[in-house]
Amino acid sequence: MRYAIVPVTPFEQNCTVFWCEATRQAAVIDPGGDVDRILAVLEKNGLTLSRILVTHGHIDHAGGVAALAARVPGVPIEGPHEEDRFWIDGMAQQSRMFGFPDVASFTPDRWLKGGDTVQFGEVVLNVLHCPGHTPGHVVFYHPESKVAQVGDVLFQGSIGRTDFPRGDYDTLIRSIREVLFPLGDDVEFIPGHGPMSSFGEERRHNPFVGGRYG
Repeated sequence: MRYAIVPVTPFEQNCTVFWCEATRQAAVIDPGGDVDRILAVLEKNGLTLSRILVTHGHIDHAGGVAALAARVPGVPIEGPHEEDRFWIDGMAQQSRMFGFPDVASFTPDRWLKGGDTVQFGEVVLNVLHCPGHTPGHVVFYHPESKVAQVGDVLFQGSIGRTDFPRGDYDTLIRSIREVLFPLGDDVEFIPGHGPMSSFGEERRHNPFVGGRYG
């Protein structure tokens, strides 16, 4: 599997394109906006969009989902967990709150839960339910590559905010320590914003989730 990170929206959100080298089938994770930029990456690499995947319902991650789906008809939308339905249903309100152009809501073809898998070409991603930042946040993990797209759960040196509706700090910490870190120190992750890191690096040095786990 290969991937490309495509920063989108004024929040510089890390939309990510994962693809199968054998089949050139691709999944776009968190198309928050700037759909033309995302489509250009697909075209440049000779990829066919197979899945639109969503980690959670915040507008900088999901605001471009409906627009991308309209540009590539028939491509299924998968994720997040159904606990984030209220965020997606409230996309118009989010648009006003954060000063985004009006964006359309959407209904995923498939709500995801922990233990599910998603596939494009020969690539299979594991779905991990990691609530805390939002109640329905999911993470996509490719064991063979030891790469995860973690959305806004964990960042280099920081963690996701928990002051939005139905965010919960203790739940977020448990998601990181009990769901993500056991995958292994050598797993690299793409966060929703900012540079990549590894679970080992964050377990040792992240002031929010390190300490006795170092």
